[in-house]
Amino acid sequence: MNNPLEVKFLDFSLKNPIFMASGTFGFGKEFFEIYNIEKLGGIVSKGLTLNPRDGNQGIRVWETSSGMMNSVGLENPGVDSFIEKELPFMKSLDLIHVINISGSNLNEYIEACEKISQEKVDMIELNISCPNIKENNIPFGIKEETTRIVVRETRKVTRVPLMVKLSPDAEDIVKIARVSEEEGADAISLVNTFRAFAIDVEKKKQVFDNVYAGLSGPCIKPIALRMVHEIVKDTNIPVMGIGGIMNHMDVMEFLMAGAKAVQIGTANFINPKIGENIIKNLNSYLQKNNIYNISDIIGII
Repeated sequence: MNNPLEVKFLDFSLKNPIFMASGTFGFGKEFFEIYNIEKLGGIVSKGLTLNPRDGNQGIRVWETSSGMMNSVGLENPGVDSFIEKELPFMKSLDLIHVINISGSNLNEYIEACEKISQEKVDMIELNISCPNIKENNIPFGIKEETTRIVVRETRKVTRVPLMVKLSPDAEDIVKIARVSEEEGADAISLVNTFRAFAIDVEKKKQVFDNVYAGLSGPCIKPIALRMVHEIVKDTNIPVMGIGGIMNHMDVMEFLMAGAKAVQIGTANFINPKIGENIIKNLNSYLQKNNIYNISDIIGII
């Protein structure tokens, strides 16, 4: 029996276009206790750095209008511990596993990608929104020059598909996508969180110790959707859409804008079973509208 939700992303045949976004799903173990996550198309690991990180101090999550802000600070066990303790579970799942890699300097990116690549994972997602300590803490993905360098050098050591995750704060996000493609990226995922600021009026002070934080949720969806559409129209690289997806209709919007798959993030904090619900509702939508395969609507706008 044909699966109406089946899509192609690069050389992968996916059960459906639904991935769980980095930083919102851990490594999958906790959610596997709630529902059968093998129903998903794939999952993206929590962001990993070469060495373990404790993350930021103080408040880490703050609710805001139609969204949330976070300043977790990439708390993670480091690449070596992940390979030993977490990767075997992810690789055992019947879905696509994507490993999200971050770094504060070029050498960290290169070494982390090389180690993960040697484990024959399905895909690496290169998070270039991280501050570059050699560039006054300006994220790699903000400027074309630093984007070009980090993608080029990580591509040299990466033996699996490389998907670059873009920052919406980039100087010109279409150019950043084009540069990533030129330097060997196989796909693009976007958007990451927006840099934002919150004040606790009662305490008369900033909410986050780290001053600024990442904004996500429904409030960013129209902007994320616009950026996905722009990149799809102006480049040839496959795109995975992210940003404020809360239900199956949001998924349809991103697919119609040209994304070949999507990632669900903030919605996981509201409803841990959101992935299962969206897949069920997508099937109902296709049946109701006499759409035989969801691929038929990709990029129709």
